[in-house]
Order: sequence, then structure tokens, then C-alpha cells
Amino acid sequence: MARIAGKRLCRVGIVSLILGSAALWAPVVGYGDVAKPNIPAARGEQCVEPVEIMRRDHFDFMKHDRDKTVHDGVRTIKHSLAGCIDCHATKNASGQFVPINAEGEFCQTCHTYAAVKIDCFTCHAAVPATKVSQSP
Repeated sequence: MARIAGKRLCRVGIVSLILGSAALWAPVVGYGDVAKPNIPAARGEQCVEPVEIMRRDHFDFMKHDRDKTVHDGVRTIKHSLAGCIDCHATKNASGQFVPINAEGEFCQTCHTYAAVKIDCFTCHAAVPATKVSQSP
């Protein structure tokens, strides 16, 4: 009797182990089904770098160029934040620029998806600059 109970307990243990393992792997199998962000299209023809590189390295480009601008005064930089905003900010129905970090806009969409906080716009403008004529 004890032998039968031991076999039954062993089978229950094996079944539990298999089901428990399956439960642990279930989330991994479902990663392909995760919804990707709907990123608004840019206004320019082509980005300064291929999309794959920009998605992976844009922050490093901006940090490097920030240092060149702040420390060396260089303002003609390929990967400038102003250039990103000029190309990626969109306009609403009334023709006004929507801040690039607003809900559903370019920066906010990816950073929300990646759970990364954006702090660039605590100091920098989130819409393209408008040029003001200095002539009389």
C-alpha cells in the first residue's frame, strides 16, 4: 500500500513539475504577440542614420553632441536634438505643432513602450523653433 502511494505521489510530483515548468515558459512564448508602438512618421525624406541604429544609439549620439555643444560651442552637429524635433514633430488639425513628447507623439510613443523617462524637455523646447524676422 505504501508503495502504491509512493508511486502516486511521484507521478503527482512529476506532473506538477511539468505543469509548473510550462507555466514559467508560457510568457516567453507569448513575446511575439506583444503590441509594437505606432510611431508617427517623420516629415523628412531620410534620417541621419539608419532606423536600426537610431533606435539603439540615439541617446548616445545626443549625449556626445551635447558635450560638443556645451563644452566646445559647436552647434552644427549631425545628431542635434533640434534637428530631431524639426523632423519628427507633427501638427494638429489647426496646423499647430504638437509637442514631440506629448501622448502619442514620436518621442513619447517609444519611451513609453520602453519604460524610459524623457527629461530632455524640462529644458529644451518640444516643438520646432519658429524664426522671427529681425527686419523692420
